[in-house]
Amino acid sequence: MDLQALSDFDLVAAHGGFGRAARVSGRSKATLSRRVAELEESLGVRLIERGSQNLRLTDEGRALHERTHGLLSEIAEAGEAVVLGASTPKGRLRVSAPVVFAHVALPRIGTRFALAYPEVQLDIVAEDRKVDPVEDGYDLIIRIDPSPDERLVGRRFLNDERLIVAPPGMSRPFQMADGEESAVKAVLLSATPPGTVWRMGSGTEADIVLRPDPILRLSSLLMVRDAVLAGAGAALLPKLLVAEDIAVGRLAYWGTHAGPPVEIWALQSSRRLIGAKVRAFLEVVGRAFPEKAFVTPSV
Repeated sequence: MDLQALSDFDLVAAHGGFGRAARVSGRSKATLSRRVAELEESLGVRLIERGSQNLRLTDEGRALHERTHGLLSEIAEAGEAVVLGASTPKGRLRVSAPVVFAHVALPRIGTRFALAYPEVQLDIVAEDRKVDPVEDGYDLIIRIDPSPDERLVGRRFLNDERLIVAPPGMSRPFQMADGEESAVKAVLLSATPPGTVWRMGSGTEADIVLRPDPILRLSSLLMVRDAVLAGAGAALLPKLLVAEDIAVGRLAYWGTHAGPPVEIWALQSSRRLIGAKVRAFLEVVGRAFPEKAFVTPSV
């Protein structure tokens, strides 16, 4: 196969048409159409069904695109590494991160990285949707408790916890007799299911079990945190989000919710090598979260 023709086909398939591919690449529609036609002739199969308004990949075209898109990306990255210098972070770095983590941690991390590596154009997108690093054009994605995915590789860089916090003037609940639940006015996420309980401790009989009585439901953790700061009630929130508020006395720490830690991972496509700019960003992220900074406060 002609690698340039295959690359032109991949460009057209990825952008859904000759016109859009031409605008992105700066090449003419006629050239792209001719190169795709030459690829079809060399393979002896039709890859694209051309209509008057749009085009559609044939089954053979879709299979070829799925199997070669990631490989072509690797070839392009290899060439970029040679041109730019494999050991020097340069070029554009796109990162996708959950909204709360991006809001709390990434402005400072991004600033440190930008100052340390001025030849990298860092682009951080805050979003909670599930993204594909190859299809969506990300070099790195940060996810909380990600499900196993053979297409992704990476490392856990932070274990977080969920804390039960409240306004400073709110009375802290006490242990009820015979393991009964203690009701507490609370701010919950909109998606919290009925009958939810909070268990403070390590799962022993001495744990305090709270039954949150929702006086307010909100759709984001940032909104929940702000409502608790305003005095609405108690809430279950990530330590990452409320550690500073606890440290300065804006929120009262009641206890740590029993259960496994919250894992935060940095992931990338398993088909891609870790480039210098990604490695440099991960190093800055790692230095931002020393274990001593995440000590749970005393009750």
